[in-house]
Amino acid sequence: MSVLSGKNIVLGVTAGIAAYKSAFLVRLLVKKGANVKVVMTPSAKEFVTPLTLSTLSNNEVLSSFTNEEDENAQWNNHVALALWANLFLIAPATANTLSKMASGTSDNLLLAVYLSTKCPVYYAPAMDLDMYKHPTTAQTFKKLKSFGNIQIPAAFGELASGLVGQGRMAEPEDIVAFLEKDILKTLPLREKKILITAGPTYEAIDPVRFIGNHSSGKMGYALAETAANLGAEVTLISGPVSLKLEHTQVNIVSVTSAKEMYKKAHDFFKDCDIAILSAAVADYRPVEVASQKIKKEDTSLALKLEKTEDILASLGKIKEEQFLVGFALETQNEIENAKTKLQQKNLDLIVLNSLNDKGAGFKSDTNKVTLIDRDNKVFPFSVKNKKEVANDILQHIIKQLHA
Repeated sequence: MSVLSGKNIVLGVTAGIAAYKSAFLVRLLVKKGANVKVVMTPSAKEFVTPLTLSTLSNNEVLSSFTNEEDENAQWNNHVALALWANLFLIAPATANTLSKMASGTSDNLLLAVYLSTKCPVYYAPAMDLDMYKHPTTAQTFKKLKSFGNIQIPAAFGELASGLVGQGRMAEPEDIVAFLEKDILKTLPLREKKILITAGPTYEAIDPVRFIGNHSSGKMGYALAETAANLGAEVTLISGPVSLKLEHTQVNIVSVTSAKEMYKKAHDFFKDCDIAILSAAVADYRPVEVASQKIKKEDTSLALKLEKTEDILASLGKIKEEQFLVGFALETQNEIENAKTKLQQKNLDLIVLNSLNDKGAGFKSDTNKVTLIDRDNKVFPFSVKNKKEVANDILQHIIKQLHA
């Protein structure tokens, strides 16, 4: 997964030979999880077909204000399209279109969308060497920069004229990488390293049986994905779960037992800025683990148990500058018990779950939490999707870090 995942992107395609690369660009953006709508200048259709781009984007390609083949069709609302976009990318951006952008000319749908947009605008110039070097082009670039538009620099290489030099549109892979890097720079958790634990731990009884719990890991995985989308570099230490998460900003470390999670948490804690321990670690494990499967011979089986390592408390003891967050699952005296845990384990924030709340607890796609900070201030939230809960928790942490 990428920081582009879920982003609404309007891709403007203008009439340059590099327009053939737009097909590859659309495909890459869609693979990154972006929602893509393409707007073409009328002349751009001579270089790449709307059918190709609509097939790759799974959206209708627009190039005019009205559907000329259907006089009863609704007009293509450039304002609505501009407001839909999280970012507007023009690639290729010809000298002709760029000069019109700089002067405020609006003689086609693409330019009308550009003049209406409120989101970040990126453009990838594509023109021949002499056009690229012309003084008016430099003036255009300067003016667009003053508008806050962001240039994706043209590459050096062989051009359509046969000349070799600056002006070649950046390759689709480089454009996508540029967007990802630039977006990361604006995110609130950029350059932050976050350690997250998730899921249950399994404590072996014999080679086939274990002591565990019903934790699905959904809350921890939602926290990891949301933190990554906010720019953080995430290490996710995960117990045994059936969940999958692929994100360029998330490193998943798989463990099984509490002892393994304890070791990995300590390995990564010293280098992290924020640690969120959402895993449901088993409180006890068998003192002895049978080397062979225990046969079902008696009517009962007695197991001697010992306490597992208290990962959260151990990190609280060695905490220096880290912001440490714990979870508390309570069934009675919830607030009081959570506050006690907060103080005893030297936490900066505790996330309280109550099994008495409908929509909270294990396996559910929703959760209902109450946040309690170091000053014992209580922040209750309503039942929400776990991704929304994850965002609430992380936004609260961001506010605390900047307080």
